[in-house]
Amino acid sequence: MGGSTIQVMQTAIIRYYIYVRKSTDVEDKQVLSVEAQIVELRKYAADNNMKIAGVIIEKQSAKTPGRKKFNTMMSNVEAGEANGILSWHPDRLARNSVDGGHIIYLLDQSRLVALKFPTFWFENTSQGKFMLSMAFSQSKYYVDNLSENTKRGLRQKVRRGEFPSKAPVGYINDVRHKSIVVDKRRAPLIVKAFEMYAEGGYRLIDIAEYLANNGIKTGGSKPLSKDQVKHMLKNPFYYGHFWYGGEVHEGKHKGIIEKSLHDRVQAVLTQRGYKRRPKNEPQALCGLLACGECNMAITAEKKIKHQKNGNVHEYVYYRCTRKSKTVRCTQKPITEPELLTQLVDILQGYALPVDCAIELTSMLDKDEQQAEQSSGAFITEARSKVDGLQAKLQRLLDSYLDQDVDQVTYKAKQAKQAELMSEKKTIEEQISKLTLAANAWVEPVFRKQKSAALAAPHFRSPPCKSLGLAMPNPRKNRPFGRKFLRKSDFGGRYRIRTYHLNNVNVAL
Repeated sequence: MGGSTIQVMQTAIIRYYIYVRKSTDVEDKQVLSVEAQIVELRKYAADNNMKIAGVIIEKQSAKTPGRKKFNTMMSNVEAGEANGILSWHPDRLARNSVDGGHIIYLLDQSRLVALKFPTFWFENTSQGKFMLSMAFSQSKYYVDNLSENTKRGLRQKVRRGEFPSKAPVGYINDVRHKSIVVDKRRAPLIVKAFEMYAEGGYRLIDIAEYLANNGIKTGGSKPLSKDQVKHMLKNPFYYGHFWYGGEVHEGKHKGIIEKSLHDRVQAVLTQRGYKRRPKNEPQALCGLLACGECNMAITAEKKIKHQKNGNVHEYVYYRCTRKSKTVRCTQKPITEPELLTQLVDILQGYALPVDCAIELTSMLDKDEQQAEQSSGAFITEARSKVDGLQAKLQRLLDSYLDQDVDQVTYKAKQAKQAELMSEKKTIEEQISKLTLAANAWVEPVFRKQKSAALAAPHFRSPPCKSLGLAMPNPRKNRPFGRKFLRKSDFGGRYRIRTYHLNNVNVAL
């Protein structure tokens, strides 16, 4: 008698939230409606003398965390306003691991005392929580599997040429045949809109007004925006293709315009699109020179001259950037040919003499021959060592296979075997490097020698197209110090920076 009284008292102090959920997603097609769930749960509560603290109705998918009403209910349970939940099935509470784990955690902390389901057995015991976690896992698996099946079905529709989404304006989704058909009332208006814009005399806003006057508006009964009209005009759906997954696919639906009309519209869109101003191409001498009067950087400008006879001439001018706040620079621009002529005269004094170049070439040929001979001798010796090591390893393996040595002795020799294999691998790598790069140093030296001998002639070629010398980039190769040397050839107008290249101070 006493035990039953305590049980009745414990039942009386449990306050339940009725939680009802039904989303519009596919996984809830077979679930009772919200009204039917409420009726069944109230009847279940009345039959079992449950005290209801409130009814929570939510119309949102439980695939991902973030349901507002569910989170509010859990916060109220943690605050002690209720300590029980009544729902139709565990999948109404959670279809993801976060919400399911939250419920089980509150059961462990005794904040949540009871869970009741008309279609599922649960008791707040270790076995009951295990079965509840299995139900949550099964609900999550159902959603994940359904998602994979849905995506697979959509990909199959795309392969069949069926657009797996809502049809654009001018078409209708035929629910009975699960296909897309032409909207006989709106399709002619869409075709007319394409034809109007292809003429080149109408703007996007004019097309939007035309469509609005003929009943094609947004869901809020407003004219289409310019972006919506542009998206419609760029949509390949109207000539028989469609975009899906970032790719264009051939569709089974009937096109209402010809591809040529669509191409003309794209040409007009491209012509009227926002044109970015072309950026000036970086000139080779920018960053190398500084103004001799104000010490500011030198920049270049390209000028294009169109003659009446149709000839086009391009000119490049170098000038001071005039960014000094203390000195007012008075230097005038200079053409690139003039500047290159002066640089050639300066560089001529740093070019490698011809007789020195011939002598260096002869010395390099001798060094190359000596390197080939020495590397060939080393490779021959190294290959003989590799053959010897391979023979030792093979003899050790053969003696073990022929049972000349027992397993204990063979294992004792494994350390020696590992040492031999390591030595063999090291020598093989040395042979490979020498074979591929025995004379690898010769070609770079030849190139540097040629560049030194032809330093000045490189600048005589057309503007910087055959600059064999890679001019320093001031953003990558910073100046070595801040020295500037004046040159009389520039008339005091320009100074050339000193750069640190390949461990050599090049002061022009």
